[in-house]
Amino acid sequence: MSPFLLTRTLPEDATDAALRADVLHGLTRTPKSLPPKWFYDARGSELFEEITRLPEYYPTRAEREILAARAPEIAAATRARTLVELGSGSSEKTRYLLDALPGLHSYVPVDVSESALTGAAETLLAERPELNVHALIADFTRGLALPGTPAPRLVAFLGGTIGNLLPAERTVFLRSVRTLLDPGDFLLLGTDLVKDESVLVRAYDDAAGVTAAFNKNVLTVLARELDADVDPGDFEHVALWDHDNEWIEMRLRARSSLTVKIPELDLVVPFEAGEEMRTEVSAKFRQDGVRKELAEAGLDLTHWWTDEEGRFALSLATAS
Repeated sequence: MSPFLLTRTLPEDATDAALRADVLHGLTRTPKSLPPKWFYDARGSELFEEITRLPEYYPTRAEREILAARAPEIAAATRARTLVELGSGSSEKTRYLLDALPGLHSYVPVDVSESALTGAAETLLAERPELNVHALIADFTRGLALPGTPAPRLVAFLGGTIGNLLPAERTVFLRSVRTLLDPGDFLLLGTDLVKDESVLVRAYDDAAGVTAAFNKNVLTVLARELDADVDPGDFEHVALWDHDNEWIEMRLRARSSLTVKIPELDLVVPFEAGEEMRTEVSAKFRQDGVRKELAEAGLDLTHWWTDEEGRFALSLATAS
């Protein structure tokens, strides 16, 4: 195996087709919605990196704290020779696991962004020339086939990203992950935990307005990619806590009555003054709930770690 392989499992036009489908579906339903993945063009990714450094936004720091403290325990429990990372992005936090796994043979980052995968691989291989990297351009929410790499395998899904999936979507996702695991393989899952509402809302509505800019960036994506005549200034950022579902919702609220025209889709979208469009759900979890969702997917929770303040958790599960 060469040090770096890149396999595309998505068609070249998959991103454009998915955006069109999501916009057509989301903006013609009631209430209107868009999936959060469309925040992340180049500018959106920069804004999110800025968010992770904000004083109000604790999840990235909390997860990094756990990884720094517990990576040796994760390595001892899994003895992984292959690390698979879903939604790998820059692979920054992955370094804690790479450093802790002395017998690691292969790293398999999975992401929809080819540039993110190649950039991260170049950096990692410069630091670890002995590591084999087989990157997959793939949408892990739509099923995945892994390359042949040595067992045991550790599949990591970090950052609390599972919270962006609705409960039914989480069920489908976890069951699909279960199909990837053989006996002796593990899933490492990052989940943000339920906590005081004021802490949660501040994390998604910071004083500097960075998260507001990040939220509105989806409108910039629509304007650029679909020629939508939408002005981000016509909307305001909203973040609220849903007590019943125990999740944060980010929304965009129309400041006045307006119409958004999207010529690429032959679509005209009316907004009433004050009408809100949901752009993200970020579910927060409790240990019993995580254990139950894993069990329903055929996974047994074996380890549970939190940061010192109990804000975030990493759980380790194996196929039952």
